[in-house]
Amino acid sequence: MSETKPYRILLYYKYVKLENYEQFAAEHLTFCKELGVKGRILVAEQGINGTLSGTVEQTEAYMAHMRANPLFADMVYKIDEADTHAFKKIFVRPKKELVTLRYNKPLDPNVRTGKHLSPKEFHEQLQRDDVVIIDGRNDYEYDIGHFRGAIRPTVESFREFPEWIRKNLQESDKDKTILTYCTGGIRCETLTAVLLEEGFSDVAQLDGGIATYGKDEDVQGRLFDGKMYVFDERISVRVNHTDEDVIVGKCYHCGKPEDRYINCADDLCHRQHICCEECEAEHSAYCSDECFVNDEPKRKLKVLQSF
Repeated sequence: MSETKPYRILLYYKYVKLENYEQFAAEHLTFCKELGVKGRILVAEQGINGTLSGTVEQTEAYMAHMRANPLFADMVYKIDEADTHAFKKIFVRPKKELVTLRYNKPLDPNVRTGKHLSPKEFHEQLQRDDVVIIDGRNDYEYDIGHFRGAIRPTVESFREFPEWIRKNLQESDKDKTILTYCTGGIRCETLTAVLLEEGFSDVAQLDGGIATYGKDEDVQGRLFDGKMYVFDERISVRVNHTDEDVIVGKCYHCGKPEDRYINCADDLCHRQHICCEECEAEHSAYCSDECFVNDEPKRKLKVLQSF
């Protein structure tokens, strides 16, 4: 039996009306700082969406604190073990929307959203020939890993999805079963609501997202190729725990199969790109020759400071 790791990473969300969400955000930040957890938490009138890291004791205390609040008593947590913190700081930010969409109609997932499918049910649906599978994440998340047969969204931010749906889905698709998925489930709560508003009637989402699917003992991540992109220091995590696991990402420079993201070394760019270790060394972690040239003054300064 493997030893329990000293840290844990929590991923969670809850759509619930918060009357004074800005005040709640400020008080929650104070609580998190005193507790010692780190991460990124968004708070809106619609509820809360967070991912944080801490020791086992800290994360237990955090969940106990939230469960003591009737508004969050039934909130579900996806839990990963870790060797250390997955974040460097703690941020708790108030926002107008929990998931930024700016749709032309108010959406409330507690009132209208797609059907929730368990990992087993979702796995069964994936194998049908008459379903449309939509990745509810950004294009760069898809590029490092996705469900087999899923449509790659050509969006760089979630707010682009309504227009993408109108341009890329056909009228005939409105009679088909639409399957959606995302990292932890929150984006699909809204995405499926949009699809229903746009006239699609049979819409479903993977309950708990890819994060839950990869831990399910029945499916073991089957039919997910590559890795899941995560918004913390890990960058990506394995989902498929069977011998079907494959690499779908390609090195930005040489094109060979790769599943690791790095940031461009130019601080003014910081473009996140898939890069193999050989090309990272060859290109000094820059994404382009232009960035290498633009960053020359900084490299010269580092050399001077080393003397």
